[in-house]
Amino acid sequence: MSTARLPLRQVLACGAAVVTLSMGIRHGFGLWLQPVTQAQGWTRETFAFAIAIQNIAWGFFGIFAGMLADRFGAFRVLVAGALLYALGLAGMALSPTPLLFALTAGVLIGAAQAGTTYAVIYGIVGRQVDPARRSWAMGITAAAGSFGQFLMVPVEGFLISGTGWQNALLALAAAVLLIAPLARWLREPGFAAGATPVRREQTIGQALREAFKYPSFQLLMAGYFVCGFQVVFIGVHMPSYLKDKGLPPHVASYALALIGLFNIFGTYIAGVMGQKLAKRKILATIYLSRAVAIAVFLWAPLTPMSVYVFSAVMGFLWLSTVPPTNAVVAQIFGVAHLSMLGGFVFFSHQIGSFMGVWLGGLLYDRTGSYDIVWYLAIALGVFAALVNLPVRENPIRRAGAVPQPA
Repeated sequence: MSTARLPLRQVLACGAAVVTLSMGIRHGFGLWLQPVTQAQGWTRETFAFAIAIQNIAWGFFGIFAGMLADRFGAFRVLVAGALLYALGLAGMALSPTPLLFALTAGVLIGAAQAGTTYAVIYGIVGRQVDPARRSWAMGITAAAGSFGQFLMVPVEGFLISGTGWQNALLALAAAVLLIAPLARWLREPGFAAGATPVRREQTIGQALREAFKYPSFQLLMAGYFVCGFQVVFIGVHMPSYLKDKGLPPHVASYALALIGLFNIFGTYIAGVMGQKLAKRKILATIYLSRAVAIAVFLWAPLTPMSVYVFSAVMGFLWLSTVPPTNAVVAQIFGVAHLSMLGGFVFFSHQIGSFMGVWLGGLLYDRTGSYDIVWYLAIALGVFAALVNLPVRENPIRRAGAVPQPA
């Protein structure tokens, strides 16, 4: 494989732009819950189930997107993801039945996100950035996703109010196609036509067996399950929760935007700290802090200001788990199969996402309240803090092989 690398600024700028679009659009889906269900006469569980399918599809297809990106490079995966994203958003706007809505908003967009978000972009970062700067670079990329939320959620709210929820989705379908030209600047030299095939010390099967037998990999997956449960439940259901409590719609839009704004700083700081401190301790602190923040939010009087303070705190903690989690996977196992292994860890995240968003809709329809799921989020935060503490971050020792650089 060629030792040439893409320029660092090019990797960060284009990777950040891709994640800004893909994650920015995704973070605003909660704004469509009430417009869609009211217009179509569906229950909240119907909408929540489609988004739950989206999250599980994202995780499932992310495994294969990671394998393809590791084997053939990320360019083709990103282009295919952009096309699927546009089709899914258009289908979400035009689906007349819950089944078609679940297939488009759920399966198509989930598959699209698998090919346009962190697993694929982090594979590029891992291969193209020196180990000494890898955690920092991953923090920059995660911060871009947060900037996308800060930028895109108010835009999505404006489009819904100004053009209607269907036209807003069609406008986003056109915008997401910008990922395809951006992908051209992320073509990796080692995957170019005529390049020497990549030499790996492990097959895919060997890498998977090694990872799944390693206790620290299992613990990282358990913690990431909790991350998905918490952030997707809050991201999708908090706008409706606030409206149910009598707060005006703009409070929810500002709240989601604040989460994105403060997560820019949280993810960047987590990436920088990951170069200096034990990543397992960073992760445990983040999860425990989330549990405390949710508990205080529920027990304090609910006002617009309390919502904004909670959103700022949660924003600081929102995707700050992403850089240390992916960096520690690279540190333990190396980068040859990083997109694939990151895809499996993320699949666990998405199982949690499925449970969080679906249970939110299901239990609301059954009980008329989100309280049970809020308290589950608190308990799971404490659990995730505890399971990350025993993670061993040292590079794995392989018999008869020189460990890959971390």
